[in-house]
Amino acid sequence: MIVIRTARRLSLRLHPRALAVGTAGLLLALAAGVLAIGHGDYPMSPADVLRTLTGGGSPAEEFIVTELRLPRLVTALAVGAALGLAGAVFQSLVRNPLGSPDVLGFTQGAATGALVVVAVGGSSAALAGSAALGGIVTGVLIYLVAWRRGVHGYRLVLVGIGMSAILTGVNGYLMTRVPLMSASRAMLWLTGSLDGRGWSDAAPLLAALAVLVPVLLACAPALRMTELGDDAASGLGVNVHRLRMLLLAAAVLLVALAAAAAGPVSFVALTAPHLARRLTRAPGVNLLPAAVIGALIIVLADQVTLRVLPGQLPVGVVTGVIGGGYLAWLLATERRAGRL
Repeated sequence: MIVIRTARRLSLRLHPRALAVGTAGLLLALAAGVLAIGHGDYPMSPADVLRTLTGGGSPAEEFIVTELRLPRLVTALAVGAALGLAGAVFQSLVRNPLGSPDVLGFTQGAATGALVVVAVGGSSAALAGSAALGGIVTGVLIYLVAWRRGVHGYRLVLVGIGMSAILTGVNGYLMTRVPLMSASRAMLWLTGSLDGRGWSDAAPLLAALAVLVPVLLACAPALRMTELGDDAASGLGVNVHRLRMLLLAAAVLLVALAAAAAGPVSFVALTAPHLARRLTRAPGVNLLPAAVIGALIIVLADQVTLRVLPGQLPVGVVTGVIGGGYLAWLLATERRAGRL
């Protein structure tokens, strides 16, 4: 660990392994992105893609890259980073390796908001906005129900699991009330898909990341203290309740906007923080490595759907298969360790 002293008694701690993992993950994600941009009915080499991105391509290449393929890549990177960050925050707050938006009901809330719009025949823009609103409202409800002189980890998990079960039933009912064509559209969105994504889909999430990433990084030392327990953190000068409310609001907003951009892509928020911790071997929440790993997972999963699997399946199919297997392995590991 490297400690850099700054003015006004502030310090910045750098873990070389975490820095190396984050840098390698970012480079891999960007390299996979270049390959993704070059794939399609109009194939382009990595050199042509880079030349076009730097302004040296033909008008046709610039249109294909900047208007058709680059928005999909940027959306994938932003969604993966947002889910990785949110998963790391949730797991640290509840002090539970299973704490993620998929388990706690936030993605189901976003799906409920989207299905309401599908049921009334709303537009795609209304669907995205309603999905974001559904995730936020679900977060508020879970927080209010779990509140009892503060929100503690296991109470939040139990309330979230219960809310998830309720919303799953509501979503099933809504699916039976929509026309067949609308149900097919809804099912594609509920799986999590990057097809047809444009700059308008990525812009709200990019703006949220620009604002919330510095906030989360500033709160990371205090969040690390809360892992010692609420009493210990309070004794070290941390306002636990205010910190938890701020971090929950930030994580819920990231999950809601990620769902609005690409649908409820499953299990990325669960697996990315775990992989980041195992790769970095650094204490703490590993926010930036989790964001980078989340972005890398989405980009690689999208490439699997385009190049390996037939029919260009939604990206959520791949993340669901991988994440479900990882969840089963994690449960078995935690049980053997006596923590479940």
